Amino acid sequence: MTCSVQLEKLHHRQIDLRFFRRSDGLYEMEGRLVDKKSHPFRRALAGDDLPPGVPVHDIVVRLVIDESLLVHDALALMQATPFATCRGAVNTLAPLKGLRIGAGWNKRVRELLGGAASCTHIVELLGPMATTAIQGLAPQRLAQRDDPANEEERRAKVDSCYAYAAEREVVAQLWPHLHRPKRNSSS
Repeated sequence: MTCSVQLEKLHHRQIDLRFFRRSDGLYEMEGRLVDKKSHPFRRALAGDDLPPGVPVHDIVVRLVIDESLLVHDALALMQATPFATCRGAVNTLAPLKGLRIGAGWNKRVRELLGGAASCTHIVELLGPMATTAIQGLAPQRLAQRDDPANEEERRAKVDSCYAYAAEREVVAQLWPHLHRPKRNSSS
């Protein structure tokens, strides 16, 4: 895409998500959110400007899960925050222990940690961290889905996204018995 308009970068948000297998048989995810300004930035209640490129936010969230996506541990690190009090949000993740990542995860996270209960940016990270867990465990989950005993998992996957729509070729090829041809909309 070519553009004749000049752009001036004002803000840069980086989100980095990583998934690891641990030696104890569990899995660990790390999500990191870093916000930087391109110009000096005066934070509310601050006596001086934050220099360009110095993080306004540098927040790390770690989740420990098992193969069934059950959360065993959750912790946060607040390496840069606009207010000192923000650092107290590291102590707000205990309600996630015992939750299972899956349908309704984002809604439940917002119920438990939304608003003043935790940090907005921690809550923001937990959604993409859930999908990172699903991608991280994809090889194991795909092998299990093909087991004849897991028809319920296959049915749950159908219509879960564009590619897995019951009318599309992915479902037709993987699970012909779950394929539904597209209905003709003309009547």
